[in-house]
Amino acid sequence: MSAPIVECIANYSEARRPDVIEQIKAAIQSVPAVSLLDQHSDLDHNRTVLTFSGPPAQVEEAVFRSIAKAAELINLDEHRGEHPRIGATDVVPFVPITGISMQECVEIAQRLGRRVGEELDIPVYLYEEAASRPERKNLEDLRRGQYETLKEEIITNADRAPDFGPSRMGTAGATVIGARYPLIAFNVYLSSGDVEIAKKVAKAIRHSSGGLRYIKGLGLLVDGMAQVSMNLTNYQGTPLARAVETIRREAARYGVGIHHSELVGLIPQQALVEAARWYLQLDQFEDGQILEYRLAEAQTSAQPITSDDFLQALADGSSTPGGGSAAAYSGAAAAALVAMVARLTIGKKKYAGVEDQMQTILQEAESLREKLTNAIQRDAAAFSGVMEAFKLPKSSLEEKARRQGMIDSTTLEAARVPLEVAAWSVEVIGLARQVVELGNLNAISDGATGAALARAALSGAGYNVRINLASLEESGAAEALLKVLGKLERRANKQEVQIQKILAERGGISPA
Repeated sequence: MSAPIVECIANYSEARRPDVIEQIKAAIQSVPAVSLLDQHSDLDHNRTVLTFSGPPAQVEEAVFRSIAKAAELINLDEHRGEHPRIGATDVVPFVPITGISMQECVEIAQRLGRRVGEELDIPVYLYEEAASRPERKNLEDLRRGQYETLKEEIITNADRAPDFGPSRMGTAGATVIGARYPLIAFNVYLSSGDVEIAKKVAKAIRHSSGGLRYIKGLGLLVDGMAQVSMNLTNYQGTPLARAVETIRREAARYGVGIHHSELVGLIPQQALVEAARWYLQLDQFEDGQILEYRLAEAQTSAQPITSDDFLQALADGSSTPGGGSAAAYSGAAAAALVAMVARLTIGKKKYAGVEDQMQTILQEAESLREKLTNAIQRDAAAFSGVMEAFKLPKSSLEEKARRQGMIDSTTLEAARVPLEVAAWSVEVIGLARQVVELGNLNAISDGATGAALARAALSGAGYNVRINLASLEESGAAEALLKVLGKLERRANKQEVQIQKILAERGGISPA
């Protein structure tokens, strides 16, 4: 079980006084085990976004200290900026990363909101997954009219009473606290200084006015340029590339184009991968082709998996590790046997004529053994991702769409990992055929056993590919992967026939 980690992306209404931001950062970093990941300060918005993460209790304390420091140093009566705001600490979302559920993030938001209201005397509104009622879920509804309007209405309008704290505002304003899924804050600058164009484009793309499903957008004037400021609340439901291209087309209606774009804070790596896949038209691209992904896998494999630990985990009765991991384990054992036969052949005078081939086989077998060993954990992680997706809330149409999108993407990944295992296992069968044919005759049965284990790995991986694809709504993707699996199985069948023939001719071993 991974140690619980929560992320916070806190927004403060200050960017033009670096000393103030440094004091807020110091308040956050005064809590042990909290890591400050990113700072984005925009002078025109007069707003700073600080992203930090760590154990839930420590992050909660760090946020409280930062809110207290911001309230001490920022006066909303004197604040001016392009971005809507109602508080010195304007909005504080908690995002689950590992080992923590959305419900636990909601509880953090509620607990922190109560403490801020009681100890700092600051009105607090809960939003997104922590919202106390449906009409408070969206941030833009809570910020309507900004600080200047809310300062009056919080006293006179019962609908705008806070969830915690007093129904009056001091110079620190109010704070919005909540829990949400990862989003992308992204700004697109147009080649125009006409803010009305930005507003029209923003209206065309945001969901609330009939645009793209998971887009929230505003048209602003920043640095003398028209800016479309966006939040993508579900980058899988509405990919980043689709949002940018929609802006490009809408802007073209007014004779302007995109000048440049800007990322605010951090972005999930998969969102950039999907954007690159779309723009470069890499239809056959796989995540495993990314160097950094491979390096991360190599680091993960630096801690060896012992047979006893794995077999005990396999027998424990939990859903992971399961059949896919067992298939990878079998494939890794098969590759190890091939490597063993190659080593028993290298350096023997009798087999000097095939030594170069055995050296090559040895290198390939060891490479496959490493990949298959890594896949033991990767398969378990992929299936865990599917289980987490099924736990997502589904009380609204938006939640159902987000949940289904996550289920589809994680299920596809859960099929791709065993498909890789299947492909590597077929490569191991091919190497086993070579060592059975050319390797040390005294180890021919070991090579044959390697082939048998690799075939078992292919069969087990195939079962897991098919069971995952059976539930995948994207039939096109499922059909393509099943075609690949079918080709692998036919290739393995031919190699097995060759191995049986060699065993009979060279070793006098016939199948039962």
